[in-house]
Amino acid sequence: MDDATLVEMLRLMLLGRRIDQKAISLQRRGKLGTYAPLSGQEAASVGSVFALDRESDWVVPQYREQLAMLHHGLPLSTYLLQRMGHPQGSELPKDGTLYPQQVALGAHLPQAVGLAWGLRLQGRPGVVLAYFGDGASSEGDFHEACNLAGVRKAPVIFCCQNNGWAISVPWHLQSGSPSVAARGAGYGMPGVRVDGNDVLAMYASTSEARRRGLGGDGPTLIEAVTTRLGAHTTADDPTRYVPADQVEQEKARDPITRFRTWMTATGRWDDDAHAQADRWCDEQIERAVAEFDSTPRPDPVTLFDNVYADEPVRLLRQRAAFVADRESR
Repeated sequence: MDDATLVEMLRLMLLGRRIDQKAISLQRRGKLGTYAPLSGQEAASVGSVFALDRESDWVVPQYREQLAMLHHGLPLSTYLLQRMGHPQGSELPKDGTLYPQQVALGAHLPQAVGLAWGLRLQGRPGVVLAYFGDGASSEGDFHEACNLAGVRKAPVIFCCQNNGWAISVPWHLQSGSPSVAARGAGYGMPGVRVDGNDVLAMYASTSEARRRGLGGDGPTLIEAVTTRLGAHTTADDPTRYVPADQVEQEKARDPITRFRTWMTATGRWDDDAHAQADRWCDEQIERAVAEFDSTPRPDPVTLFDNVYADEPVRLLRQRAAFVADRESR
């Protein structure tokens, strides 16, 4: 990996932290819906997605992979519109290799396997990187997806970002297994436990998983042991269940601090580089927010669109009642 790529990785991680700050501010002002911060988990997303080929490899995210989505071509303004619930937020890059965010835990994993299996059947190059959290690993969709992927040797990489909490439920109350990675053997795939706060370790493990997938050796389960440095979402209060001393311990594992320290020690980063990155982050966010604010708000009646191919009578009545109520005001 060349120095320019390493700089790009750190810069994207810094952008992620700034996006959190801005998005939480927008949410508090009523401009965004519930937002899931990624602070503390930047390395897990950035290290893994940088191991992919954006032309042939697919990203299937859960809801905390903002940086992976941006690296794979999604404009930041579109991401913000998505978190607002604007229909334009669902517009993905044309001819891209990116799936939309999935809020329902684990529901995207069978689709990721189907996509990967389809690539294999069609003889097309590429792997599928599917993200999820430790809470999603308790869902039936996770088990079904892993089982099918193992049987069909689908070129899919299951990347579990294990921050230790399924909202407020700690890992030891979620599973009797010592780790998520330990489950891989049961599905006929390697399970790899990685320091998810080490961006280079994530890059290396994902690169190896990608090599296996492209070589016809099937799926890999990566457990990125990472840190959530804040709330699960803006609807959560972690002070009610996370011990104060644990919060301080987790701050010491900040992936941005670790990577920046290494980059500085090896002569790849300095104060000038950091200042340039700060300016770049400001420009990206200012431009995205300006585009977000200037996008016309949708007609509320569009809430009824795209629910059914053929609208049932019940929905037609609800639409008519909504329109009549609005016109009477």
